[in-house]
Amino acid sequence: MKNSLRQNKSENASVNQAFFSVIITAYNRSNLISRAIESLVTQSERDWEAIIVDDGSTDDIYSRILPYLNSYPEIKYTIQPHQGLVAAKNCGLRFATARFITFLDSDDEFDPIHLESRKLILIQNPAVKFLYGGVKIIGNQYVPDRFDPSKKVNLADCIIGGTFFIERTTAMSLNGFRDIFYGEDSDLFDRAKNMGIPIMETSKPTYIYHHETEDSITNKLAANL
Repeated sequence: MKNSLRQNKSENASVNQAFFSVIITAYNRSNLISRAIESLVTQSERDWEAIIVDDGSTDDIYSRILPYLNSYPEIKYTIQPHQGLVAAKNCGLRFATARFITFLDSDDEFDPIHLESRKLILIQNPAVKFLYGGVKIIGNQYVPDRFDPSKKVNLADCIIGGTFFIERTTAMSLNGFRDIFYGEDSDLFDRAKNMGIPIMETSKPTYIYHHETEDSITNKLAANL
C-alpha cells in the first residue's frame, strides 16, 4: 500500500522539527526522478524531511520511488489527481513541517553541499526569511518571457524557484503559489518582495537545473509557441 502523508502527519508532530522540508513534485517522471532523489539522500546536510507529491502520474514512477520510501523514513509520499504543477507544490506546502521549505524539481538535482551551504547562510543571517539564487544551468539557456511568452529571456536573468528557501510561516502568509499559467515562482518572489519580507540572494551554484530535457515545462511551452 502506498505511503500516506495523512497517516504520517501526526507522527511528524511528535519528533523534532527538521530544518528543511524538501518538496519534490512529479508527473510522469519515472525516467528522471531517481537522479533527483539520489542527489537528496547523498546531501552532506542531514537535517531534512522530504515530501514527494505525485500529481497523478500514469507511468511506473511509484516503483522508482518505493525503494527510497523503504530506506529513508524522512521521505514521505502522497498522490493526488492530476491537477498541475501549482496544485502539487501547494499540496507539498501544506504537508511541510520544517522551519524552511525548499524545492527540488523531479528533473533537477542538488550538488552534494547544497543544503549544507544554504543552512550556513540562513544561520549566519537569521533575519532572512527568503533565500534564493545559486544555480548551474545545463542545456538550453533561454526560456519564454513570463510577461510575453513569444519572446525569450536568458535564465541567468530569471528567478528560479528550485533555488528558493522560504521560512514555512512566511510561505503560509503568502498563501503559497498562485494558480497562474506561467511564472508562479517569480510571482511568489514578487509578492514576498512587495510585502517587505527580508530576502537574500546567493550566487553559490549548487542547484543543478537541467534544461536539456524535451519534456521540461519551459521547453514544452517554447516548442508550442
